[in-house]
Amino acid sequence: MTTSSSSPEIRYGEKVLQVEPYGAEAVAQADRHGKPRTQFTLWLGSNLTIADFALGFLPISMGMSWAWTIAAVVVGNLLGATVLAACAAMGPTYGTPQLIIGRFTFGRVGGYLPAVLNYLSTIGWFAVNNILGTFGLQVLFPHLAFWQGALILVFIQGLLAVYGHNLIHTYERIMAVVLGVLFLIATVIALSHHQALAAYRGGHGSPWVLFAVMVAASFSYIGSWGPYASDYSRYLRPSTSKARVFGFAFLGSFVASVWLELVGGAVAVLAASQNGNPISDLHQVMGGFGAIATIAIILGGTAADALNLYSNSLSAGAMDIRLPRWSLAVTAGLIGLILSLSGSGAFEQNYENFLLMLGYWIMPWLGVLFTDFYFLKRYRAAESDRRMQRTILWSGLVSFVVGFVVSIPFMSGPLYKGPIASALGGADLSFYISFLVSALLYMVLERTSSSHTALHH
Repeated sequence: MTTSSSSPEIRYGEKVLQVEPYGAEAVAQADRHGKPRTQFTLWLGSNLTIADFALGFLPISMGMSWAWTIAAVVVGNLLGATVLAACAAMGPTYGTPQLIIGRFTFGRVGGYLPAVLNYLSTIGWFAVNNILGTFGLQVLFPHLAFWQGALILVFIQGLLAVYGHNLIHTYERIMAVVLGVLFLIATVIALSHHQALAAYRGGHGSPWVLFAVMVAASFSYIGSWGPYASDYSRYLRPSTSKARVFGFAFLGSFVASVWLELVGGAVAVLAASQNGNPISDLHQVMGGFGAIATIAIILGGTAADALNLYSNSLSAGAMDIRLPRWSLAVTAGLIGLILSLSGSGAFEQNYENFLLMLGYWIMPWLGVLFTDFYFLKRYRAAESDRRMQRTILWSGLVSFVVGFVVSIPFMSGPLYKGPIASALGGADLSFYISFLVSALLYMVLERTSSSHTALHH
């Protein structure tokens, strides 16, 4: 794996209606293009979505007050957007997908583990968004069978993923404007019911415990983009400012996620529904504008799922599956369709379970990755090539596993609640524990290894 290419030929450049020729390999210097501001529209458009909107129902269903809901949403997304942006800032340096960058700390074969986990994560998010988008189509077209709606959306999203990077960026720029206008209308209508919103007081649960649960959920959603953030910044030139890439990616993701989650919370209060379908609740609250709001939800789902499907194909490439990227995207689309058809019942419970369990592998992985890139700063091309070709880099893999294992008692999910989380009333601190433990252990192991190497030279 190399991080640059000497070929002057422009194979792809800024062409939009051409199937992207690159898979998990590094982008040639001649094909590098774009500006940091493209990160803003990409992450804004891809986060004005169904999943963000549906997440806003969670604090209301738990009985959180408005003040606590707003605080939790802001804090969770502040942390999550920082993770996403820090990952996006790595793209121009390496010119490779995020999981290939991970080989620098895990080795080629060691990198298979996060690649498999990310493959499963992206498929899961794809199915979640597809289910919600299909609910939206059924609201607009009541006689449409679920399988028909799901198939339509998979075809559209699959087409975007097959064409790849440039078409996705173009689509997200359009969606940032279209969805921004549509959700602005939905926001104005929701706020017109300000008396009903002001009258909402929430339940009587422990506010700090509920706050911790919602922070973890918001953080998990936006932070889960981290393992594929550089997939969409790797075409930027190596000289591109990391700070500008970080800033634009942070703003786009933070603004979109906070906005949509709070709109979702407002709709949950106004609908006061127990039907488990955020889309029909939105349609009900919007009144005569229900169709417009539902269209926004559907388009938002396609904007997010184009990224999920595309990055899924790159995850397969990071496992050294030697098939064309477009064929991997088509395969993942078919798997996602099957999952959508089998997971459409009891949606809210399935979604919450998936969301809260998702981030457990991501944070110890990022703890290792961030320590190497931002603290040890060992990203020179020659050293990157050497380390990426190593079969397994044990310091990274051991730190990842230990960080994950140590965090287990702090986990508080629907399928498992650790003893420390139980003692804290159900608050989930595992994301932060796993990140810190893996980062600190990796720092110690690498510094020890460097000292040992120096003594033997």
